[in-house]
Amino acid sequence: MSTGKRLIVYVEGRSDALALRALLAPLLDRKLREDGARVEFFEAPAGDRKESVLMRVPRKAANILRGDPQALVAALPDLYPPNKAFDHETVEELRSGIRKHFRTCLREKGIDDERMERRFKVFCFKHDFEALVLAARDALLRHLDADAFATSWHTPVEDQNHDKPPKRIVEELFAAHDRKYVETVDAPRILGNAHYETVVERCPQCFAPFVDFLAGL
Repeated sequence: MSTGKRLIVYVEGRSDALALRALLAPLLDRKLREDGARVEFFEAPAGDRKESVLMRVPRKAANILRGDPQALVAALPDLYPPNKAFDHETVEELRSGIRKHFRTCLREKGIDDERMERRFKVFCFKHDFEALVLAARDALLRHLDADAFATSWHTPVEDQNHDKPPKRIVEELFAAHDRKYVETVDAPRILGNAHYETVVERCPQCFAPFVDFLAGL
């Protein structure tokens, strides 16, 4: 029987939304067909995009969840750069800060409902969205028309750090082939030609829990 669930996922930018739709299309189509669960990706409200996900999305989530009992909302920002909006350098600190702000938004609306809190989910990319691009190694090589990468990075890629997040590495790889990385064009094309199961396997710390949550809707 169809659940009729609707999951609204806020990411930092348009490129993230486009690329996630491309990568996860097989899973999203299956969830809609078999369970009636709709997953929609939206870029954050204008302004500093990370700060917008951290501070404005929880307020939007409170309004959405109060008006639609079938809806769930997820925040999916980058961990990098650290300490935007509030102090955080780790995944745990980021998630805790966002959830704390969401509870504040609920209190301001006179809402004290643990069930609503359970319908607001917080995930993140570690350290940024381009971890998924690097995890799609074969698709990335084909996109660059290359036999090998011009630089290396930590394995698993989510162990890359704040000093040199995955996006900087992707930009270097493109530059080595005299190309400029255009995230709204290149990321969807690369991830649209990758298997999401492989990307999940290579990003077990933060991306895998998000995909597991989608699969369980």
